[in-house]
Amino acid sequence: MTALERARAALEQGDWPTALGAVGRERSPDDDPEVLQVRAQAAYGVGELELSIASWEDLYSRHLRDGAEREAAWAAGMVAMFLMIDTGLMAPVRGWLRRAERLAADDSTAPAHAVVAMTRTYERVMCGDPVGALAAAALAIELGERLGVPAAVTIGRTATGRVLIAEGRVADGLDLLDEVAVQLMSGDVDPLTTGMMYCELICAAQGLALHDRAREWTEVMERWRHGSAYGGVHGRCRVHRAEILRVTGPCDLAEAEALGACEELRPWMRREFGWPLVELGNIRLRRGDLDGAQEAFLAAHEHAWCPHPGLALLRLAQGDVATAAALVADAIEHPIEVPWKERPPFGDLRLAPLYDAQAEIAAAAGDLATVSVAAGALRDVAERYPSPGLAAAAALATAREALLAGDTDAAIDASSGAVAAWADLAAPYETACARLVLGHAHELAGSPGRARMEWQAALAGFSGFGAPGRAAEARGLLEGRDIEIPSAEPLSRPVSATFRRAGQGRSVCFRGREVVVPDLVGFRYLERLLAAPGREFHVLDLVAVEQGTLRAPDVGLPVLDDEARASYRRRLSEVDEDIAEAEANDDLGRLALAQRDRDYLVAELTRAVGLGGRARTVGGTTERARTSVARSLRYSLRRLSEAHADLGAHLDRTVRTGIYCSYDPDPLTPVVWELGGEGAIA
Repeated sequence: MTALERARAALEQGDWPTALGAVGRERSPDDDPEVLQVRAQAAYGVGELELSIASWEDLYSRHLRDGAEREAAWAAGMVAMFLMIDTGLMAPVRGWLRRAERLAADDSTAPAHAVVAMTRTYERVMCGDPVGALAAAALAIELGERLGVPAAVTIGRTATGRVLIAEGRVADGLDLLDEVAVQLMSGDVDPLTTGMMYCELICAAQGLALHDRAREWTEVMERWRHGSAYGGVHGRCRVHRAEILRVTGPCDLAEAEALGACEELRPWMRREFGWPLVELGNIRLRRGDLDGAQEAFLAAHEHAWCPHPGLALLRLAQGDVATAAALVADAIEHPIEVPWKERPPFGDLRLAPLYDAQAEIAAAAGDLATVSVAAGALRDVAERYPSPGLAAAAALATAREALLAGDTDAAIDASSGAVAAWADLAAPYETACARLVLGHAHELAGSPGRARMEWQAALAGFSGFGAPGRAAEARGLLEGRDIEIPSAEPLSRPVSATFRRAGQGRSVCFRGREVVVPDLVGFRYLERLLAAPGREFHVLDLVAVEQGTLRAPDVGLPVLDDEARASYRRRLSEVDEDIAEAEANDDLGRLALAQRDRDYLVAELTRAVGLGGRARTVGGTTERARTSVARSLRYSLRRLSEAHADLGAHLDRTVRTGIYCSYDPDPLTPVVWELGGEGAIA
């Protein structure tokens, strides 16, 4: 079997490291086109974004050199698509789409036309052009069906659903997304498109505050991604899990997922790195870790991602009400026009979380006029975009308004409705927040007993969720009264499990089912983690224990390697071309978007350069060990999931990777592990 045949076979199995190893990372202008394509796909699979895009560019150049314009057009379209998916840099995307169009202009049957249409669909979505997005989506569907590019059909239908929702046609948009979900679950769509479109479905539900639907789709994506997801899809799925856990709790697991997502979505030029950072900040804010929340929000801002309303609410929690009010008012007045698809890209729906925060901040300031404006705006949004979550947020804002106005009956009615709605959505933190307001309304109405009941329930909700800061607030309201603190005892009995070495294999037993699996390197790391639940192990320690060595010197590697620097130069050149064309056409909107792309790239390069122009460094040995340990663990967990799906799902939720690795089981479902066996690690 040749190296290329081995690589193809590995790709079929989703074994990206083996495929990349077979064709190698070293690029040459004389590489066979099929080698270039395999390298591009495998590099994306292992998370080497720069190598992947560079390989697609190599494939484009090779086809041009060979005079294969049809194939070169397709390769150019793929460069544009991957740039759009993973960088958010729309100027380079437009440049590559123009290349593809020029090359395929005289060939009406070229599949590149469908690739261009589906990529332009989201380029228009992310640039805030709903009319252009719908037109491109319709073309993508038509061309995808005619030219045999099924991904274009799925992407076009999904984008259409999202734009319909953003324009207020919620029922039509959701019906279309439900049809897409059925198609994705059928298994007929390729893995990359499946993962990206699952992400789109969840983002649409989150933007509407349809937490129950978001939870269902997240669970489907979570089950699907084991053995199927690759590239950035793993990290995006973890952000969605963090979002769900931020609503349902427990909060410590939500933070662990957000940290894992930050680790996986860190490659260069990935603007959406701000997305998991903001989620991390929101979770830490709920936990009462104000310093940690500030660190996350400011890091997101540095990556050109809007940190509000989280940062404004953080200032409120820090006692700076005036700054909080000013920040949220400015965010509403001047929403950041950054290409993103993780939130509603245009329309009033994207302002709903800001109005919600403004009502809370203005209520704390005693500013009835601003509370009334925010509550009215939120009610308008909830009416235009029907959703239980938006209705609950509008009800709570209305309760705050009525409370400040002294209308206790209206405040009690509205906050009671918010409590019931959030409870139905299984959102304990939001329910507890609504109970605090309801308690104040009862107290103002002269019913201290009812107020105490609501505050006690709020205390229980905050404590169970893992929000000690807000729990302390409820305790303060109950000071001097009898308080029933929720029990910290586990709600279920410990589960006994076995993970023992036996010859060349592992004997594994979990929830009554026993299997035998090969003794992979990743299992040796896993054994160490299982032996000390909750403890963080540095990756160098894991490698040293497994290999019987001491830590190696941690020699720094450049933050931007040569490949990344070359990629930055190419992207900056493409942005400058887009700026020049926008200026020539007097297209001010496009010029502003392209200039923001340039500012972002320059800022990223500035962060990567140290004093005196020297390249900053990250851990050398540490970084290599982190990559190796994470890859080994993921591969081993995937193999284990194939043999024992229940245990695989448990470990995927509870094993954290990064520079520090840990096993963090849910305290409500403790597991007692029997480890050791023949040749076990001491």
